[in-house]
Amino acid sequence: MATQTAPLQLPSIRRLPSGRHRLSREDVHQSQRQRLLLAMLSAVHERGYRRTTVTDVVAKASVSRSSFYEHFTDKEACFVASYGFAMDYVFAQTQAGADAALGGTWRERTRADTTAHLDVLASEPAMAVTLHLEVLAAGPVALEHRAQMLGLLAARFAKFNDLAHAAEPDLPSIPPAAYALYTGGLDELIRDRLRTGKPEDLRQLPGPVLDATFALFGAT
Repeated sequence: MATQTAPLQLPSIRRLPSGRHRLSREDVHQSQRQRLLLAMLSAVHERGYRRTTVTDVVAKASVSRSSFYEHFTDKEACFVASYGFAMDYVFAQTQAGADAALGGTWRERTRADTTAHLDVLASEPAMAVTLHLEVLAAGPVALEHRAQMLGLLAARFAKFNDLAHAAEPDLPSIPPAAYALYTGGLDELIRDRLRTGKPEDLRQLPGPVLDATFALFGAT
């Protein structure tokens, strides 16, 4: 049976208490940075990367413009950091959802992982838009991070192919280029759903994605 992750609860973007408080400078600094990252994700989701400004981000984060520049040199640097934050979060939540199938067959584990990953993206559309859509407009450094994300997806795909071969040695071998083609195709499917403005449609993708995966493994 396919597994789904529970609804996700990200930290809210809140203003720090005014006046005297017991928060250390480090606590304030960490809070500001996290709120800026979340604010960037939210602003990019609403306005797109090109239209998002530092003013938009600081307003959403409830921090001063000078505080923004204590953390980031410019909008691009903040976006790249928010991309890394989103990538780490999505893969951590994917793993948590996939862990439910540990000990199962390779098909069950592949199904659980794929379903969990797409469910996380559907649950966090601002992260999904940043990771798969708006990153294409954010410059070469952001694209390097996108390549890292696709590499992580390819590694997960390779892991399940290894599990399939261990369980069914007669399955055909897959050439290395297939990993890049697979992750590129998955990225395009996700991006297509996000372009429609209906991120919840990502929850409809596990079926066709798994059909393609098992066919590529020669395990239909």
